[in-house]
Amino acid sequence: MLVWVAFLWLLEIVDASTGHALDTFGIEPRRAAELLDVVPASFIHFGFGHVAANSLPLLVFGFLAALSGIRRFAAVAAMIIVVDGLGVWLVSPSGSNTAGASGLVFGLFGYLLVRGFVDRRLLDIGAGLVIGAIWGSSILVGISPANTSVSWQGHLFGLTAGVAAAFVFHRRGTPASARPLIP
Repeated sequence: MLVWVAFLWLLEIVDASTGHALDTFGIEPRRAAELLDVVPASFIHFGFGHVAANSLPLLVFGFLAALSGIRRFAAVAAMIIVVDGLGVWLVSPSGSNTAGASGLVFGLFGYLLVRGFVDRRLLDIGAGLVIGAIWGSSILVGISPANTSVSWQGHLFGLTAGVAAAFVFHRRGTPASARPLIP
């Protein structure tokens, strides 16, 4: 996750030094050519403050999500990025340009929040509840349509994709001796 976040900062340094040339990789809604920007948009930010706001939660949520395995994490992250980007493309206001890792941040939050319940693992339930208690109010503000300073659409689709990813990528076939105490 340190490498991922460092890469986001490097991209923002390149963006700033080129007069924000990378901002064109944001998603402009309902234009067919913009579908190519669905994935790159998650790596591009609109300024250093923007990437800074995403860095800490991405580090924390990404690290915790990756503890269940890199392959599973990569699949979860890929699903969140694609579903979030398509949702932004479909419903964001015309003339807008949406980019940033916050859709992934919100998606990983949703994933971690419900993963323990889906996998029926007490430790993951506890981790999800702690994460919800610490970051829950920020997440609620971020998905509010009243918050016009951010893409609430990107946040909402990211959160929804993360919850869905917990179901799609849940642990199957856990041996009876390794099952958690929850029936």
